[in-house]
Amino acid sequence: MCTGKCAKFIGISLYPLALLSIICNIFLFFPDFKTIYSKEEAEGLYRLTDEIIYMGGVVGGGILVLIPAIHIHSTGRQGCCANRCGMFLSIIFSAIGVAGALYSGVIAVFALINGPVCLTEDGQWSRPFMNSTENYIGNSDIWDTCEKPENVVEFNISLFVTLLVAACLELLLCGFQVLNGLFGCICGTCNHKEEVA
Repeated sequence: MCTGKCAKFIGISLYPLALLSIICNIFLFFPDFKTIYSKEEAEGLYRLTDEIIYMGGVVGGGILVLIPAIHIHSTGRQGCCANRCGMFLSIIFSAIGVAGALYSGVIAVFALINGPVCLTEDGQWSRPFMNSTENYIGNSDIWDTCEKPENVVEFNISLFVTLLVAACLELLLCGFQVLNGLFGCICGTCNHKEEVA
């Protein structure tokens, strides 16, 4: 596969991953699919996990991957960007995508390690699994520690795992585009029409 076609494939593959990251991060603002917790957080009450507010999915896995995806996709098409200079620029944009994916992935890992913010059995809003010696992810018996928002542990785990998987795929694709861009910069995009013998 030539470097131009490879860049086009990578660019197209990054679009749904960036969109998925943005959507997951937005959903995280509404545990139990209710807006009350976001409103209370805005009023200064501790209701949302810190990692949600860091916007790893919107900024890192979303915007910082979407902008490079547009350029990488353009690099794969014939025209002004499908040249060595375009491939060189795709290396820089891909590096930005790598940084965005790393940011999103690291935030998701910390969110999974520390657990969600919830109303515990003692009537306090806290992160009950944060300093626990027991791994809460693999032990669903202790999830009842969180009373509100309802099913917040499952909600956070599913969305942050999705963010982590999307970030890993974005990291692989952007990392591969760095190598592809390097080959394209040295050898050209080979995206020209083949001459008929």
